[in-house]
Amino acid sequence: MKNLLLATAAGALMAGAAGAEEIKLGISLGFTGPLESMAPAMQQGAELAMKEVTDSGLLLDGSTVTAVTGDSTCIDAAAATATVERLIASEGVKGIIGGMCSGETIASLENVAKANGVVMISPSATSPALSTIEDDGLFFRTSPSDARQGQVMADILSDRGITSVAVTYTNNDYGKGLADSFQAAFQEAGGSVTVNSAHDDGKADYSAEVAALAAAGGEALVVAGYVDQGGSGVVRASLDTGAFETFVFPDGMVGNALEANFGSEIEGSFGQNPAAEGPGRDAYLAMAEEAGFDGTGAFSAEAYDAAALILLAMAKSGSSDPATYKDSIMEVSNAPGEEILPGQLARALEIIAEGGDVDYVGATAVEMVGGGESAGSYREVQITDGKLEVVGYR
Repeated sequence: MKNLLLATAAGALMAGAAGAEEIKLGISLGFTGPLESMAPAMQQGAELAMKEVTDSGLLLDGSTVTAVTGDSTCIDAAAATATVERLIASEGVKGIIGGMCSGETIASLENVAKANGVVMISPSATSPALSTIEDDGLFFRTSPSDARQGQVMADILSDRGITSVAVTYTNNDYGKGLADSFQAAFQEAGGSVTVNSAHDDGKADYSAEVAALAAAGGEALVVAGYVDQGGSGVVRASLDTGAFETFVFPDGMVGNALEANFGSEIEGSFGQNPAAEGPGRDAYLAMAEEAGFDGTGAFSAEAYDAAALILLAMAKSGSSDPATYKDSIMEVSNAPGEEILPGQLARALEIIAEGGDVDYVGATAVEMVGGGESAGSYREVQITDGKLEVVGYR
């Protein structure tokens, strides 16, 4: 009997080992381009979730998770498509955290991921167009749509007593979608948009654009652009010519580079980016600090949540095959179930293994709605003494 028990135990261990995989997840972000300063903390956030799950030994018979990175450039659709094609065809990834910017995300999804049946969860692509895109149930995002951000921004301006603004936006899907969403919400609230015009990234001189904005006037300038590109160029030209003193910054402009580029020159300017308050965010920031990076970076927490959702969905479905686990993402991200915060992924895997349900709250208060996107909350920020200061949540 003793020998039989030993043989049975050995057989079980061998079966578990045989079932273990090395699961690769792709990270497609703009490591170069207009948001390159944000990409490292986003990568580190995603990898933190992967390490947490691997260290637990509880995913699919002890499978390990490794990251494979690729540069989407954020704005070059052809480069992003080639990157995602490499991640899928050459690296064999089972899911992708990305893209980063909306246009390249749409291109990668439509041209590569959908054709190959691979799940993408973007931490930061926010165009309203992604809410209704034909995605075969493969696309999700942990950041809210700019349809909501436009309303939030309009509310912040109204609460601050600002009734007229000029708007400039980066000339792509993200910028146009956000600018239009904001204008509709602001005008509905009684505000006035004096001009709503595009700017191109990569220019050395934005004086002509700023002159047109200044001629239209406004109490503040809304800059729906990129902090490492044309958005900062417009702000610099505005400051140098005295065209505007107060700026309103949506998510693509809210990063540490804003402090480095301008500091106290934009004192009192304000804006918002996706972020939640509460124990989930606190837990994530503590984990990031222990891991040696700044978890407050824009969309870093969303990247952690994107990776965590993919891995928990794999556990729930019992498979690393995207065609199978895609149907479990909404299930693990919403009630009912035990709420799961950052640092509790091992607990989540235990619950799932026991046949229970989890409600992944994560670092950003995840609540998936509609076609698989975050309902979203935002933090309101302001430049105070040259630094980004969080002044509230919405």
